[in-house]
Amino acid sequence: MKNYKVIALIFAGAALLPGCNPDLLNTIPNDRVSSEIYWKTENDAVLASNAVYTYLETAANFTNWDAMSDIGHVTLGWREESLIEKGSYDATYGKILNEWNDAYKGIQAANAFLSNVDKIPVTDQARIDRLKGEVRTLRAYFYSKLAILYGDVPLVTSIITVEESRELTRTPVAQVWDFISKEYTESATLLPVSQADKGRVTKGAALALNARALLYAGRFKEAAVAAKQVMDLNAYSLYPSYENLFTYAAENNSEVIFDKQSIKDIQSNNIFSLTTPNSVFPQVNSFVPTKLAVDAYQMSNGKAITDPSSGFDPKKPYDKRDPRLKYSIYVLGSELPNGKIYDSRPESGTGDAIGNSENSTSTGFNTRKYLNKEDIAQPNNGGINLILMRYAEVLLIYAEAKIEANELDQSVLDAINKVRSRPDVNMPPVAKLGSQDEMRKMVRNERQVELAFEGLRYFDIRRWRIAEQVVPGILYGMTYTNAAGELKTISIPAFVKIFNKERDYLWPIPQREKELNPNLTQNPNW
Repeated sequence: MKNYKVIALIFAGAALLPGCNPDLLNTIPNDRVSSEIYWKTENDAVLASNAVYTYLETAANFTNWDAMSDIGHVTLGWREESLIEKGSYDATYGKILNEWNDAYKGIQAANAFLSNVDKIPVTDQARIDRLKGEVRTLRAYFYSKLAILYGDVPLVTSIITVEESRELTRTPVAQVWDFISKEYTESATLLPVSQADKGRVTKGAALALNARALLYAGRFKEAAVAAKQVMDLNAYSLYPSYENLFTYAAENNSEVIFDKQSIKDIQSNNIFSLTTPNSVFPQVNSFVPTKLAVDAYQMSNGKAITDPSSGFDPKKPYDKRDPRLKYSIYVLGSELPNGKIYDSRPESGTGDAIGNSENSTSTGFNTRKYLNKEDIAQPNNGGINLILMRYAEVLLIYAEAKIEANELDQSVLDAINKVRSRPDVNMPPVAKLGSQDEMRKMVRNERQVELAFEGLRYFDIRRWRIAEQVVPGILYGMTYTNAAGELKTISIPAFVKIFNKERDYLWPIPQREKELNPNLTQNPNW
């Protein structure tokens, strides 16, 4: 199966340049791929399109979004993501600049492809059109991240010179969302429902990403339509096992709509080393779940743990809970990838004990998704694919969009209940429609527990404008029974999360970019 992974075809010259500057030397450079010798065959187009895929999320980016939200916490206090948690960051921070740069590098590679691909003598126009659809979709994906993080951003759709880049101004974010949706919609018409090379963008991926973008933009009726288009393809279904959804055995399954493909030794990722418990690999453990994340999972009877009739037992806090809790988070008694039992109690004496080391969990929890025994021997050389869009999210996008548009009908319940009724989840169905506010709370909680630690929560709480309600305060972790038989809840009073609602719903424009281009205005209160 690995032989089909598109990432194996990575083109060495990822940042394709339009050519030499004639004012320098009239020679072909030998340190890059130049248009003087490239763009000759259809295979050149394939390789150039592959280059754009390389700018999709790294494992570190993928995991750290949730670490900056209310459901996660950055383990190492010196990391910039930790400072973002505490609200003590500014426009000079590397994280702020790197996200901007990485997105625009991908956009640059896409623009280079689209500006040059028509130079190729074509024998298979359908193939070239498909590649254009893939690249346009990727470019829209990069712009989506820029729009949600920074708001107004320069909209660049062709190759520009350094001088032109210094004259750019910020395009209003509404126009950026217009462009994103148009690109996704038009790309979908060029793309097949399935591709032989797994990992390439498909029609379903373009439509699903469009649904997400429209939801982020607050265009709810349009988001529902786009999500329904994916549903009507009849190309996707929920994988029967949530527990195994993020394993090697489940790669390229019927639920995966878009992912970043990896191969050990060739184009690997290090998600195992970044998130595994300290007792399994004692070096990184970059972030951990919070008590808020754990408490969101209902009892198996469908009631919240705060409901007096739920049957929740604080002495056995993980019993009779939504199965997705233990499938997503290592809690006391969980079996680790190495077969040992997870015990993070402060006095447990294990490598996972709170306080054991700076890389041990500080909350008593660790994430479980994407941690597979196949990666124990080489934690930094993983080949597991990172899922960027799956069908469960499409169903929840549809439900949320319909709720926000106040179009409450049976289809909303059907979409939510499909997610809840996955065979190894089997949570009680939502029996009837409530008010718009009740259904909003329902679908938001379902998103939180279904999509936990998949890089979406940070964006959700920002677009819902609830971050100042759910983020601030000291951190809490596990509740356990100590040696004296007393119930104890872990707290970290020395670490206080902060979210400034007057400032933090948009990141600052990077200071370095403003120095290079004074035409870039700054976001409010930065």
